[in-house]
Amino acid sequence: MKKRILVMFVAFMLLIGLLAGCTDGGENASGSGDSKESGDKVTIKFHTHGNEATYNWKETIAAFEKEYPNIKVDLVILSEKGDTQEASQKLDLAAASGEQLDVLMFSDPAGYAQRVALGMVAPIDEFIEEEGYKVAEEYKVDTKIDDHYYALPGKFNPWYVLLNKDHLDEAGLAVPTDWTWDDFMDYAKKLTTADHYGTYFHGPQGGGWLEYLKLALASEEDNTEFVKADGTSNLDNPLFKKTLEMRLKMEVEDKSATPYTDIMSQKLHYRNQFFNQDASTILIGSWMNTELGGTDQFPLNFNVAIAPYPKNNKDDEGGYTPVTTDFMSVAANSEHKKEAYTFIRWYTTEGQIVQGKNIPSWNSVSDEDLESIVDGILAETKNPEKVDRESLIHVLKNAKSSKMIPPVAYQAELYKVINEEYEKMILDGQGVETTIKAAETRVQEIIDNNK
Repeated sequence: MKKRILVMFVAFMLLIGLLAGCTDGGENASGSGDSKESGDKVTIKFHTHGNEATYNWKETIAAFEKEYPNIKVDLVILSEKGDTQEASQKLDLAAASGEQLDVLMFSDPAGYAQRVALGMVAPIDEFIEEEGYKVAEEYKVDTKIDDHYYALPGKFNPWYVLLNKDHLDEAGLAVPTDWTWDDFMDYAKKLTTADHYGTYFHGPQGGGWLEYLKLALASEEDNTEFVKADGTSNLDNPLFKKTLEMRLKMEVEDKSATPYTDIMSQKLHYRNQFFNQDASTILIGSWMNTELGGTDQFPLNFNVAIAPYPKNNKDDEGGYTPVTTDFMSVAANSEHKKEAYTFIRWYTTEGQIVQGKNIPSWNSVSDEDLESIVDGILAETKNPEKVDRESLIHVLKNAKSSKMIPPVAYQAELYKVINEEYEKMILDGQGVETTIKAAETRVQEIIDNNK
């Protein structure tokens, strides 16, 4: 009840802020972009969680302002630490107090969908139609919510499999370029020795890192979440059962995965497990690109290769994987929507190349530019020569995002109960079928209570 009251309060405050921001809109409130035609300089405010070290804003914004001299970008970094939670709180306060908002950056689908639902974000369909492109064809990530677009995607961080190539060589195994979950389990078993496990799964943990209970689901183009787009439960999906069976087989039968008891009792972390060579493979997001060649904190003393996220069947198209991105949006109360859109369109295309810090979601990035970005990222690590560059580029070129399903408001509750039922299975011996039925019952209760 307290949570719902808090959400209602935040929504009320945001509404006040949005209304306040609209009162002085005048003729320019629609963001017509007249100021550009007349030669007047327009200043747009850009609120972001990203700091300078991670996003290279000075060079990036300078390049934009050179190309669009009539638009000045006033950067507002909401967290110098890059803390997304702190940034979200500050952004909500700025909206509630009626501060100027033009360009907004969200770091995750839940934060993006929530602000869309609160009316904080403007649809950008008219600008997309005016340009005449299709987001699903132009970008690797489709950001559509309820048949409307409220954001364009910035970086492209697909999940992949990091491999200890020295361990592969010792086991006589090749670097996979196309493989299934059966292949993955076989590799994990063959890589397991007295000194290390074949793989490490960093979740679930306390209702977090539930990606590790969506393994087989995430290999598909659609229906990759625990709740479908229509709000019904997806736990009867055979691929959820497949994921539970894989986790159970690898840990209990094959003993090829780091035991869940060790993960929780010793508070293990994926970086330590991989860089200390306690696990030969890990499934993780490609935010790890900046660390692949080793860092001061995690030196690299072996060779690393990268494999694509496994698919379910040999004949499947493959390439689908969990993906994180930055959602670049136009604020609903912006008086300069056209200029704000101009910035996010440039930033998610040419701007990503100028920035040079992340792999872009833009499909028109040339192979040469992609390789240049990868080389630049690896060059900043301690031992880039130990990274199998070709395998990394192959994975990044071929990875695809599944269809986005907006997170439900009660997602944390769902994650908690699914996590609890998983622990009963992996720790207490509860059967897979019993686990699924118990999870389905509890999830349905949550869905019903939130209708």
